[in-house]
Formats: sequence, C-alpha cells, structure tokens
Amino acid sequence: MLKLFRRNHLIRRHFNFKSTLSVFICLLLSACTSSSRSVTHYYDYQLYSPQGEPIALSELPKRLVDADVILVGEWHTHSAIHRFQTDLFQQLLDQNPSVTLSMEQFARDKQSIVNDYLKGDIGEQTLINQANAWPNYSSDYRALIELAKQQQQDVIAANAPKSIVRCIGRKGLEYLDKISPQQRLNVAKNVDIGPSDYKEKFMASMHHGSPEQTDRQFSAQVAWDETMAESITDYLKIHPNKQVLHIAGKFHVEDGLGIKTSILRRNPNLKVAVITPKTEISSSLDYQLQVLAPPIRYVKAENRMQAYKALGHRNADLSCE
Repeated sequence: MLKLFRRNHLIRRHFNFKSTLSVFICLLLSACTSSSRSVTHYYDYQLYSPQGEPIALSELPKRLVDADVILVGEWHTHSAIHRFQTDLFQQLLDQNPSVTLSMEQFARDKQSIVNDYLKGDIGEQTLINQANAWPNYSSDYRALIELAKQQQQDVIAANAPKSIVRCIGRKGLEYLDKISPQQRLNVAKNVDIGPSDYKEKFMASMHHGSPEQTDRQFSAQVAWDETMAESITDYLKIHPNKQVLHIAGKFHVEDGLGIKTSILRRNPNLKVAVITPKTEISSSLDYQLQVLAPPIRYVKAENRMQAYKALGHRNADLSCE
C-alpha cells in the first residue's frame, strides 16, 4: 500500500512539473512575440510592421533604435491614436532618455512660449492662450507635453504660423515675398512645389475649386511640410545625438511622402521611420497602427455642404495684403 502511494505521488509530481514547464515556455514565447487581435473600441490600437506582422509596443523602440526621426501620423482627435502617441513616447524614453518631441500643433513663432511652459515659468492656460494651442489640446496633446515636461525633454514648435500658410493658400507662394524678414523666418527657406508623387496624391484628393486654387492650396500644404522638416533637421544639426518623435496629420507623413521626403532632401543621411494609422492592414512602406475608422462626419449632403461653406468663411477677417 505504501509503495502504491509513493508511486502515485511521483506520477503527480511528474505531471505537475511538465504542466508548470509548459506554462513557463508559453509565457516565455508570448513575451517575445505578439499575436494579432481585433481592435474593439476608440481607445484601442494594434501595431503592425510594414509587412503586416503584429508587434508589441514594447518591441517597437528596439526596432527604431537607429532612427533619427520617427514620424507618427494621426487622424486629428482620434482617441486611440493620441493614446498610442503618449504610450510610444514613454516607451522610447524608457529605452533612450534623450528623445525630443516635435509637433505640428505649435508654430515656430510660439517656441519661446512652449519653452517657458516646460521650464515652469507660465501655467497651462497661458500656454493654451498665448501659443494658440489647438482646441483639442487638453484632451489630445496635454499628455505628450506633460510627459516631455516631466522628463525634461525639449519640444519643437515645428510648424509655420497658420495666418501665413492660409495667405499662401489665397495668394500662392508669392505671398512670402511680401512679409517682413522676421515673419519669413517662420517658414522654411525652400518650399518645393514641383511635380512629385505627393503632388499627384494631393491633387487627386481635391474635389472642389479651380486648378489655380488647388495649386495655391498645394503650396500651402507644402509650406507646412517643408517648415516642419526644416525645423527637425535644424534641431538635429545642433543636437545630433537626439532622437526626434514628430506628431503630424496622416497626410503629411503617409507612404514616406510629405515631411519624410522633405527631411531627406535636406539631409539624406538621416534615418526616418514612419507610423501611419490604418483601418485595414496590408503590406506598406510604413509601420501600421490599426485603429477603428473615424465615425462618418456627415450623412446628408446638405450638412456636408454647409460645413464646406462655413470653412470658406472661417478666415473672412484674415488680411493677406
């Protein structure tokens, strides 16, 4: 009877050991790989490689360790994308304590105000008011700025002022010849509006207005791209050991066009990675961030047209003379 008890006890120990070992191996493998999962709500995201391979966020900084610039595109106000941006910034800082945040959402002429906030010389409401922060700053960009402030990282106010760019959209690039030398410093020295894949993509996306008007709007778009690219490359000339995480609209970065092309034209030796939000995953030039599609903004055509008309009158009081 005693021998039988000992035999059964040894058998149970054997199977418990095998079971424990199997669980350990599974946990070890799951730490090294990431399986695809469905995105279910508007705070949810799943990261993929350009080849469509699912990636754990914790693995991404290792893949991007050699990147000088990381461009993250966004659908403005998309909660999951903004959550990802802050999560990524934290992950990058965990690996490298010298990551600079660069933002489309602040213009060059407001750099000193952004700096004052990071130093603690002014409060958040002063930053919002004096730096012309976007209306969704508190919900979507506060977390990025506060993380940079907490970690004592620089923030590049990378964009051109809206008033100047909107006047380019009205008058064309010739408008830059009319502004003061001080104002001219707030827009890239060189703005290339020549034929390109980016121009073809932009023209194909425009459905209203005359060809001349669309050309002027493209000039405005490129003025944004070129200024952000120049802001980044100028910063890296002074801080060559920094890594820059830049936040901008999806169209500015998708497929390596826009800002990436402008960066590489200024410094072909820089390594630039792009992360683009998508609703469906496929083979891509960029890292892919799967999120839910933004809700349909307008169902009725008349509501859409009213919105377009309101946009047309948005800058009625803007003087470009």
